[in-house]
Amino acid sequence: MAGAFITFEGIDGCGKSTQLRLLASELRVRGVPVVATREPGGTTLGQKLRAALLDVQEQVDPLAELLVFAADRAQHVRKHLLPALEQNQVVLSDRYADATVAYQGGGRGFEPKLIEEIVELATGGLKPDLTLLFDLSVAESAVRTRKRVQNKRTDRLDKEDAEFHTRVRNAYLEIAKAAPERFRVIDARGSVNETHRVVMDLVIPFLAERGLLSKEQSANGQGGRG
Repeated sequence: MAGAFITFEGIDGCGKSTQLRLLASELRVRGVPVVATREPGGTTLGQKLRAALLDVQEQVDPLAELLVFAADRAQHVRKHLLPALEQNQVVLSDRYADATVAYQGGGRGFEPKLIEEIVELATGGLKPDLTLLFDLSVAESAVRTRKRVQNKRTDRLDKEDAEFHTRVRNAYLEIAKAAPERFRVIDARGSVNETHRVVMDLVIPFLAERGLLSKEQSANGQGGRG
């Protein structure tokens, strides 16, 4: 598969969405073709599923939640991710399959075998080339999430209790431990700019090694592709 597939993971409030936007902007300045997307909601169908799944007023059964996330991912992979990668683009996704392992597996308690089978079915075996896990304590996550609630930018998962988010965080760390060749764990306690510098130090060499950045682009952000 051409291109590169980089995913951004972490518990709510870890700053991954902000870091994805900053990285996408920086890469575009350097002339790199970038697709920035998210799960759920990376396709037209996904946007509708996201609205239903994360509605704070909606009572969603855990199994329904698991299956709808899988349906969103199946559409996302086949209609958006694979075509972009085949066109040699760098795809940045705010959450992907690891989120299902962490949230529905670790958080909701579904059996690992069931999670594995559903993930495989939805993704068709497509795995990220690099995953950035933004690690943050549950206490700090709660502080940041409260700010989002005050600004009316909240969703149903934000309202889960600390025990749920602790299970999710622990699950993420276990996933990362089991796949060190793919994961890079980033301490998300720093400022936005501090974390962005860490992201750049990880991603720029990675893309250069894959031939998606020239020496000039890697060194100073100048120049275009082709």
